[in-house]
Amino acid sequence: MNWPIYIQHFKNYLRLERSMSENSIEAYLRDVEKLSQFAQMLNHQPGPEGINEKDISDFLAYINQFGLTPTSQARILSGIKSFYKYLALENLIHIDPTQLTEAPKIGRKLPDTLSFPEIESMLDMIDVSTNEGVRNRAILEVLYSCGLRVSELTELKLTNCYFDIGFVRVIGKGNKTRLVPIGRDAIKYTRIYLENIRNHLDIHPEAEDIVFLNRRGKQLTRVMIFLIIKELAERAGIHKNISPHTFRHSFATHLIEGGADLRAVQEMLGHESITTTEIYTHLDRTFLQETLRSYHPREGLPDKRTRK
Repeated sequence: MNWPIYIQHFKNYLRLERSMSENSIEAYLRDVEKLSQFAQMLNHQPGPEGINEKDISDFLAYINQFGLTPTSQARILSGIKSFYKYLALENLIHIDPTQLTEAPKIGRKLPDTLSFPEIESMLDMIDVSTNEGVRNRAILEVLYSCGLRVSELTELKLTNCYFDIGFVRVIGKGNKTRLVPIGRDAIKYTRIYLENIRNHLDIHPEAEDIVFLNRRGKQLTRVMIFLIIKELAERAGIHKNISPHTFRHSFATHLIEGGADLRAVQEMLGHESITTTEIYTHLDRTFLQETLRSYHPREGLPDKRTRK
């Protein structure tokens, strides 16, 4: 049997024998799908019966890099444990690879993640009637839409923005480049900034190709981005340890918890594979765009979400 067949049988079991609600069933299936996606990235590409304890451990390490909270990780593991208990019950496996796997410690400190309403409240705190407000709105939209590192944001170049096809080219760690889909709101506010604010600045020669500039026409520093976000969080009444990286963690968390493909999120974030073999999967750009549009909270909102 392959993954789809095992998962379909598990779905029937949850519905007919456990009498679970459709929402609960879908949550369990999303958890197993994540493991299925990870298995396809492994060099030996095991089926459900070929997953071992080390694979489960590597999978937990893999999802941890996306910034998921211990609670979210524990929930995913719980769904996978239920899947393997079912397989053992049906004598489809001889050894349960999750039996000795412990859930992440709930008390373990991980970077804070913003909820979608919290991100919306921060955006609402921005006064877009000012030049800096228009710029700051564009900055936050891009951070949350693309999951960029703060250095990738400050280094973002005009010549690397392909708004007509919905992508930006990002220079990440190790000077590696990647194409990242950018959402409609991020494009909208960035264009407003470029056309109405940036075009009227006296731009420093070294910053002519840099997207986001300060009022003196120079490249913004990482510290400045940090201060902008800190101030907005305080004004929104958010009492968390917020930084630009919080938006990156929130981007990944919201996509994954919404059911997005792990490989797509990995590629958008520019993460290296955690396995020792070269198994990095190149994904079609259309698939990356569809992932963003289908699972990113701001991409699924009605038209009123684009209000200024």
